[in-house]
Amino acid sequence: MQSEPVARDSKNANGTPAIDAVSLAIIEQLQEDGRRPYGAIGKAVGLSEAAVRQRVQKLLDQGVMQIVAVTDPLTVGFLRQAMVGIRVDGDVEPVADALSEIEEVGHVVVTAGSFDLLVEIVCEDDEHLLEMITKRVRSLPGVRSTESFVYLKLRKQYARGTRQP
Repeated sequence: MQSEPVARDSKNANGTPAIDAVSLAIIEQLQEDGRRPYGAIGKAVGLSEAAVRQRVQKLLDQGVMQIVAVTDPLTVGFLRQAMVGIRVDGDVEPVADALSEIEEVGHVVVTAGSFDLLVEIVCEDDEHLLEMITKRVRSLPGVRSTESFVYLKLRKQYARGTRQP
């Protein structure tokens, strides 16, 4: 096995950490199984267990990835999910920050197009979703309007995001 250095500290043009092919392969291994042992990952990507451990720690420290437990909302009591498109008057950032603080909000995305923000909301039921939209989201300063897209069935939860064009 080669003893390759930890992922470089170089940056992409947009200021994000540059990730080499070996680090991307490590990320893919962890996406398949977040509990996969470093030794097994090392065999798959051609590095020692210690080198994998160093790279994983560096990727975590750089904020490139997180290792988290992903649940199926239905199995833990959340029967309603929705994507909510939000139009904002003025600066989008304070609204995005406020939405990020709401426990039921899973994703906050600043967008271009007919909505300024897209947020994913996970709720216990329709009544909870109604309360979230009318009392928590629409009441935020700067929110002009919302449009809700209620999930009927979730076919894929997460895109991997490791393949480069």
